[in-house]
Amino acid sequence: MYINVVKCMWKQIKHRFEGYPSRMYVARKIIDLGFRIDRNGKIYCDDVEISDVALARAVGVDRRTVRATANTILEDEKLRGIFENMMPAGALLRDAAGELDFGVVEIEADARNPGILAAAARLIADKGISIRQAHAGDPELDETPRLTIITETPIPGGLLKDFLKIDGVKRVSIY
Repeated sequence: MYINVVKCMWKQIKHRFEGYPSRMYVARKIIDLGFRIDRNGKIYCDDVEISDVALARAVGVDRRTVRATANTILEDEKLRGIFENMMPAGALLRDAAGELDFGVVEIEADARNPGILAAAARLIADKGISIRQAHAGDPELDETPRLTIITETPIPGGLLKDFLKIDGVKRVSIY
């Protein structure tokens, strides 16, 4: 169901930005970062306003492209509804996990296979390890979406082969 909703959303976005690849890059970045656009066209990360210049610099476009993207989104009722309600996912602790003595497992899998997160969580829970965070990359945004799970304690290396047995899993890395 989720994949169908995301594909529908991307079909709508791609349609609106046909012929405007730079605006498409801006829209993709806004979604990737969980930014929202208010009714006045201002862009926010939660309650922090993001300047057009800062976003343009991050995407590698002119600030006018950012403004044009926001205006295009606001002109489309369906897109406006999506972008007005975006929220950032929060800080992913993956890169700080080692300093915190947390564990990290990254799983590259076929996102069309249901139950990958559930099966991975079950393997971790069966070892008595608590999960602090889980983040799944969006298959429409990421060329190789990954499921990243941050755990209270390091993951035993012996679980590597068990993760690889989960249907649809292609690669696993444990840090």
